[in-house]
Amino acid sequence: MKKILSLILAISLCLGCALFASSCGEKTDEKVIYIGVYEPSSGDNGAGGKQEMLGMQYANYLTPTVTIGGEEYKVELKYADNESSNDKAVSAASTLVSAGCSIILGSYGSSVSIAASDTFKDAGIPAVGVTCTNPQVTEGNTHYFRICFLDPFQGTVLANFAHEKFGATNAYCLGQLGNDYDQGLINYFAEAAEGLGMKVTTESFQKDNSDFTSYLTNAKNAGAEVIFAPCSISYAQLIVDQADAQGIDIPIVASDTWDSNVILEAATGKGLQIYVSTFYQEGGNPEFDKGIKEWLNADGNEQYLTNNGGNDIIAAVSAMGYDAYYTALEAIKAADSKDPAKVMEALPNVEYTGVSGAIKFDSTGDAIRDTAYIKCVNSDTGAWDFVSEQSVQ
Repeated sequence: MKKILSLILAISLCLGCALFASSCGEKTDEKVIYIGVYEPSSGDNGAGGKQEMLGMQYANYLTPTVTIGGEEYKVELKYADNESSNDKAVSAASTLVSAGCSIILGSYGSSVSIAASDTFKDAGIPAVGVTCTNPQVTEGNTHYFRICFLDPFQGTVLANFAHEKFGATNAYCLGQLGNDYDQGLINYFAEAAEGLGMKVTTESFQKDNSDFTSYLTNAKNAGAEVIFAPCSISYAQLIVDQADAQGIDIPIVASDTWDSNVILEAATGKGLQIYVSTFYQEGGNPEFDKGIKEWLNADGNEQYLTNNGGNDIIAAVSAMGYDAYYTALEAIKAADSKDPAKVMEALPNVEYTGVSGAIKFDSTGDAIRDTAYIKCVNSDTGAWDFVSEQSVQ
């Protein structure tokens, strides 16, 4: 009798829970598809990761559903902070695998993308790099794609720009020791610069270094006519402050990581010559610019505005995050499935025209890109000024 009463009680509790969930409006049969956001929201590149995520979040706000098999699915973003660290990469990637993501977006930072690659590969989940520019991200695999230009192109563009803009014949390169992104870009820049007849001096600093005065002195003593420093935002900010303190008047040329509101804030009023290569220039798509600015400034979105550096200046990485989200949706629609294997199978043939340009993948999984934007810090206004579009023949 006790066993029968216990069984009746258990059934009653289950029915009660189901009725309670229904009465509270919980949809136990809601159709959801998860897109993983593998980005840094802390560490050296946390500021850039947050801005890249803003583009995805804005796109998800605009388009929160996708049709699969004739039925509407809610698209939910699942987040994992890789902390800008290779040591944290696998753990963050594993979190997204466990969450049942159909596709992954990220990361800001090539090194963490490379470090997490095998985790996504072993799980059979496709990943779309947004602004991770090192060739190793997509080399030798069939699961990692990307929508940005690559470092061989970016390094060559910047070397050509330095040579043409400043007539530079002597360049000083500085990057973090052991960082795939920094060292890869320096290699491509140096190769192109030397091909133009430029003398190149290269130095590396240790991780967590905070004093760049000796490096800046070395650049000056070497007779450098341009400094190339493709490092993370936290180091870039220190270089800006210390270059100003030393009265460095050598133009600083940097890569896409410097395209940050943090750098603008650090450089405003200092009179330094800072030029960066990037993926998008504000004004390139007025409809997108207007929409994301209104979204950033909307009531209740204060945290988004904070994550953008406290203003509504549009970072190129936000535009790229936006395009990455819609590229993922195109792959899901083409697969007509939330199955990661089918989404991966569909990705190579996806074509999408985004705010940053046309996106189409080559046989390696890289977007076919042939243009970079160069812009510089306007020290007086605290904004980016457009300089030129650059390409490599």
